[in-house]
Amino acid sequence: MEWPSTDMLLFLIAAGFVASFIDSVVGGGGLISVPALMLTGLPPSMVLGTNKLGGTLSSLTSTASFLASGKVSGRLVLLLFPLSFAGSALGTYAVHLVPSSFMRPLVVVMLIAVLVYTLFKKNWDGTGQQLQWTGLRRIVIGLVALVIGFYDGFFGPGTGSFLLFVFLLFGYDFVGASANAKVLNFASNVASLGAFFLLDSVHLGYGIPMGLAMIAGALVGSQLAIRKGSTYVKPLFIIVTGILIGKQLWDLAAG
Repeated sequence: MEWPSTDMLLFLIAAGFVASFIDSVVGGGGLISVPALMLTGLPPSMVLGTNKLGGTLSSLTSTASFLASGKVSGRLVLLLFPLSFAGSALGTYAVHLVPSSFMRPLVVVMLIAVLVYTLFKKNWDGTGQQLQWTGLRRIVIGLVALVIGFYDGFFGPGTGSFLLFVFLLFGYDFVGASANAKVLNFASNVASLGAFFLLDSVHLGYGIPMGLAMIAGALVGSQLAIRKGSTYVKPLFIIVTGILIGKQLWDLAAG
């Protein structure tokens, strides 16, 4: 196994910290970590698998931090966790059967809709009033967890934004939505990482140092979100979603 040079090691540590700092709150860390890993010269499949290792460690740390803060709806995520896990496993398998690139135009449209709705939804100010959990709503959010888990395993960009947005729609404030979204993101990450390991597409020499830095970044980011609340999370969500839209439009134009 090849280990990174000192310069590359320091670069990956810095990139991993910043990526997970952002990802721990609103998702989108792959915008930083994936390009950083591409500079190592690893093949694309290995880059994605190695990034998934760091992302899994990051989401685990964020999940633990949010759980300790009491921001996670325990009973709800216990029901949704296996659905997100199963969806991601199916999505990771499906990507070997069907090219995922065809999803990019749809993702751009969906991200734009999320961004516009968030900008004009004036009462999303941190005082979310949760909806009553009827049987139908439980079925709907279960299906959503399964579908977004599938999407994360199949394609991935914007998963954190979509999950956070769904919990906002169900009446959570930005911090509560971020907390519950991160638990489901952890579930889909674990399933996808397992598949990458089976395919021998995880480089531990690059992934372990970067993953450790991502643990630190996730801890700092999630704690800051808990302390600062929606005044910090909402602007970051809008910025990262906007950058995700730009990235997907750029990839479409380049393609």
